Amino acid sequence: MVARIDGESASLTVNFESRQVPYDWLEADELTHAFAISVHKAQGAEYAVVVMPVLTQHYMMLQRNLLYTAITRAKQLCVLVGTQKAIAIAVKNDKVAERYSGLQLRLLEKPL
Repeated sequence: MVARIDGESASLTVNFESRQVPYDWLEADELTHAFAISVHKAQGAEYAVVVMPVLTQHYMMLQRNLLYTAITRAKQLCVLVGTQKAIAIAVKNDKVAERYSGLQLRLLEKPL
């Protein structure tokens, strides 16, 4: 959470688990609101607490790999909010959707 903003020195101080970290205005874009980031963006990062909605309404996102990634981002606590049915669907769904990026075609093309 932002603990202090200093307009004169163009800086701000952020409190990370009781540790004060100073940031210059130019570094502020390095901060991300952890309460509203996607599982994809969280890959490679860790958070003290992760809260993830797991609902059947989001059936397209109910995939084992996404659930695993969300759970393993939590250092201390992971809360899954939703239904057991949705969690079961995600755990059983180990199929990764095929992506049609055109990458294979581009790799096979010969340079001019």
